[in-house]
Amino acid sequence: MSNLLILLLIAAWAWYTIIRVKKNVHMLQLNAYRTERYFHWMKEHPEKAMYPRDVWPALALVFLLPLWGLSVTWSFSLAALWAIAAYGLLIVTRPKTAEKKKLVYTPRVKRLLVATAILYVLILVVAWLIVNVFVAFLLLLVAANVLTFFIVMFANIINLPVESQISQRYFNDAESIVESMPELEVVGITGSFGKTSTKHILKAVLAAEYNVLMTPESYNTKMGVTRTIREQLKPYHDLFIAEMGAKQENDIAEICELVHQKYGVLTAIGEQHLETFKTLENIKKTKFELVETLPEDGTAFLNKDDENIRAYPQMNNCRTMYYGIDADDLHYRATEIAYSAKGTTFKVLKYDGSSVMIETKLLGRHNIYNILAAVAIGSEKNISLEKIARAIKGVPPVPHRLELKKSSATLTIIDDSFNSNPTGSKMAVEVLGSMPEKKVLVTPGMIELGEKEYELNKTLAHHAAVVCDFIILVGKKQTEPLQDGLTEAEYPQARFYVAADLQDALQKMREVTATEPSVVLLENDLPDTFNE
Repeated sequence: MSNLLILLLIAAWAWYTIIRVKKNVHMLQLNAYRTERYFHWMKEHPEKAMYPRDVWPALALVFLLPLWGLSVTWSFSLAALWAIAAYGLLIVTRPKTAEKKKLVYTPRVKRLLVATAILYVLILVVAWLIVNVFVAFLLLLVAANVLTFFIVMFANIINLPVESQISQRYFNDAESIVESMPELEVVGITGSFGKTSTKHILKAVLAAEYNVLMTPESYNTKMGVTRTIREQLKPYHDLFIAEMGAKQENDIAEICELVHQKYGVLTAIGEQHLETFKTLENIKKTKFELVETLPEDGTAFLNKDDENIRAYPQMNNCRTMYYGIDADDLHYRATEIAYSAKGTTFKVLKYDGSSVMIETKLLGRHNIYNILAAVAIGSEKNISLEKIARAIKGVPPVPHRLELKKSSATLTIIDDSFNSNPTGSKMAVEVLGSMPEKKVLVTPGMIELGEKEYELNKTLAHHAAVVCDFIILVGKKQTEPLQDGLTEAEYPQARFYVAADLQDALQKMREVTATEPSVVLLENDLPDTFNE
C-alpha cells in the first residue's frame, strides 16, 4: 500500500471530520452546552446528528473482495482511491443551510475543540497502528465520523469539571465586586415574559436621576449576570438591573445569591419551558425565588392581574407593591387606555391619589404592564411622575419584541420573533387584530412546552384563525399542531400556506402582501437546532 495514498486518505478524512465536528459543536452551543438538551436534540433530529452518507468511504471495501481477480496491491490501491474520492464527495456535497446564529468561538468552545481534537488524535493513533489491517483501519475512520455527535458529547463531559471550576472562579470574582459596593442597589426582574422589555423601560426611567447598569441583550442566566458584573459594573453605578431567566428550579435563586437584590419585579407567570419545569407549580415556585429572597427592607413589585402570581402563597412578608389594570387594591393602576397606529396612551393612578398620562410607542396590553412596573419602581425611588412619563415617551421598542418596522409604503412588519409563549403569542395576535390593514401571521409555533406543546399550539391556531386574513406556517413537521388547529377552526385551506423553511415563508409573505396594504406579524423564530 502506498504511504502517499494513506496520507491522502487521512488528510481527506481529517478535513471532513473538522466539518462534522464544527457542526456538532455548533448544535451543542445552541443547546447551552447542556448534555441532556444536546442528547434530546439528537433524539428529535437523528438524521442531522448522524449522517447515513458518512458510510460512503466504507464501500471501498468491496475492492478487497476476491471476485475482481485483482492483485493485492491493486485491490488496496483502488480501495484507498475510492475512500479518498468518497471523502471528497462528502465535503463537496455536505448539507449547507443558512445559519441564523453562527458558531461563536468563545473560550469555552475553544477548550471544547481542543478536547475533541485530542480524542480524534487518539483515534488516529490507533488507526495508524492498525494501518496494515486496511479493513479495520478504514472502518475505524468511518466510525469516527458516524459517531461525531457522541465524541463531541464525550469531550463536553470530560471538560465539565474544568468548566465548573472556571465558572465558580468567575462567580466568586463577581460576588466580590458586588460586595465592594455597599451603596449599590440591585433590581431583579423575572417572569415568563415581559422581563426584557421591562428592563429596558426601567433603565430609561431610572437613568433620569441615577447612574444605571442593566444586563445587556438576553444575559439573564447565572453566567450572563456574572459576566455583566465582571466586565461592566463600575463603582459609579447607583443601580444595577439584573434580568433573571430560568429553565429549571433554583436558577433564579442562584442569581439572587450573587446580586443580593433589594427590589424584585415579577412580570407574569405562564407555561414556558415545561420540558424542564414539568409543571406550572414548579414555574411559580422558581419565579417567586426572586421575591422570597428579598431582604426585610426590600420591596416586591407584582403584576396582580396575573392569576398565577395572585394565587401563589407568598411567604416573605417584605413590602409588596401591586400594579395592574383590572385587579382590586392596586398601588399603581392603568386607566383610560387608548391604542392607535402611533402607539398607546393611558393614565397611571398612584395609591397616594396622584396621576400622570403616559404616551408610548410600544404596542400591546402587556407593554402597559411592563411600563407600570417601571413607573412603580421609579416612583418609589422618588422620581417624579412627570419625569417618568417623559422618559417613557422616548423608549423605543425592544428589538424583536413586538417591534414595529415599516418595510415599504404598504407593508408593516410586527417583529415578535424573539421566543414565544402561550400568553405572549396570544397578546401578539391580539395586537395584529387591532390593525386595520390586511393581517398576515408568519410563525413556526411554540416550543419547549413539554406534553402540552401540541394542545397549546392548536390553541394558538384557533386565536389566529379568528384574526388573520392569511397565515404562513414555517416547517411542515414542526407546525402539524397548528395545521390541525386551523382545520379544527375550519380555517379555509386557501388562506394558509405551510412553508418548507423561513426563506420559503418570506417569499410567500411577499406574494400575499404585494397587492394591498398589509401588516405581518413575525411570531417566534426557532434556532437552527429546529431546522427540518
